[in-house]
Amino acid sequence: MENDEITIAAGGNVKWRFPSVHPEGMKFGLIAVAITAVLFLLGWEIVGWLMLMVTIWVFAFFRDPVRAVPQDEGAIIAPADGLVTLIQRVPPPREMAGEHGLGDQPLIRVSIFMSVFDVHINRTPIGGTIKSVVYISGKFLNADLDKASEDNERQHILVERHDGVRIGFTQIAGLVARRIVPFVKPGDMVAAGQRIGLIRFGSRVDVYLPAGTAPRVILGQRTVAGETILGQMGDTRVIAGIQQ
Repeated sequence: MENDEITIAAGGNVKWRFPSVHPEGMKFGLIAVAITAVLFLLGWEIVGWLMLMVTIWVFAFFRDPVRAVPQDEGAIIAPADGLVTLIQRVPPPREMAGEHGLGDQPLIRVSIFMSVFDVHINRTPIGGTIKSVVYISGKFLNADLDKASEDNERQHILVERHDGVRIGFTQIAGLVARRIVPFVKPGDMVAAGQRIGLIRFGSRVDVYLPAGTAPRVILGQRTVAGETILGQMGDTRVIAGIQQ
């Protein structure tokens, strides 16, 4: 096909495999394994079986699957697995606003809610340099609420592309989440879709699209971190969809 590129993996196919567990979660998994073993040794089998299910869930929560990241410089990639619950035009957070941030004009914010069953490894929407990482302590309201963006514990991350384009996104803790774990710091170079952190146990990520960029997702759509394209820079076309 003329002008089309097809990338073929060595061997001609890709095989499914069990996702690995991120090192951040191994200690929690091993603690759960130890508690489960003690319960069975004490003869508390019913509680032991329940704890075994909890142990399996803990390892599943920290799973870290491989993702196929689109290699399109204009693509803004979803930083989180989850459900698109809010799409609003709002001013950027003051921690990312101003001349050296996202500016002061309202931008489209896409909010992705992660349940306790989603993958919680977060990835950067674009490649570039980490300009700032700002952690703010706060409440632990339901992350699905609009006011969680301003009231909850959160961490703002600003990434600047080589051409000066900046994307800001915010990790927000929720009802169950009690820890935001960063993998990056200011000055780090990152590739699009690279792992930048995780949030423990149920939360949300907000992404602020650049001016002149319309979202390519709709409310109720599920996103896959590192794969789903939230928007195409400079593309103002608005899409519509229905749930069925």
